[in-house]
Amino acid sequence: MRIHYIQHVPFEGLGSMEEYFRNKGYQPTSTKLFLGQELPAVESFDWLIIMGGPMGVYDEEDFPFLKTEKEFIKEAVFSGKTVLGICLGAQLLACVLGAKVYKNNFREIGWFPVSLKNDLKNTLFEGFFPETTEAFHWHGDTFEIPAGAIHLASSEACPNQGFLFGEKVVGLQFHLETTPDSARALIENCGNELDGSRFVLSELEIMANAERFSGINKVMETVLQQMEQW
Repeated sequence: MRIHYIQHVPFEGLGSMEEYFRNKGYQPTSTKLFLGQELPAVESFDWLIIMGGPMGVYDEEDFPFLKTEKEFIKEAVFSGKTVLGICLGAQLLACVLGAKVYKNNFREIGWFPVSLKNDLKNTLFEGFFPETTEAFHWHGDTFEIPAGAIHLASSEACPNQGFLFGEKVVGLQFHLETTPDSARALIENCGNELDGSRFVLSELEIMANAERFSGINKVMETVLQQMEQW
């Protein structure tokens, strides 16, 4: 399996997925856009993973690489690649699939439950994804569900938490890959967003229970296992 991932900022890498791929013997390649690295040929990988970042999909003036990245993601999707977008990555997927991405009514940061929205029979999520999962969140934007996609999950703060497009493209607004180390990195770099609003937890609340991270990482592992089959 040839895996390639896009990283937008130094502090949002693969998280728990890195250990999973290492244990499987995979050696993912990466494009670190914050270093000005160029995107590869779509033919060079089987699976694309698009990570998060504090910018928005509409911030092309401040982050010119977003325009090229969107074109690249669209090419990967319609070339039949397996694609996983997380947080900003999911917003970019929604955008290239023609859906609107915009500011959510609430900033959502910390531990909040997401609930499945639809019957996932005959999809890669059938039979294993919990009906409700306490996931980790760190976002202020949201997206509409792209035309033709299956609406996967919702939370109280954010109705559109994920979608499945076709058989191989998954967008997840929430985080299952976050580890204690990657959560600390987010707090260190984006801690100004911990504003105490309705759906924003404090640093202490975020870091209080390490078992939460291992719990979501197990779900992430199962998602990856399912996606490998495609």
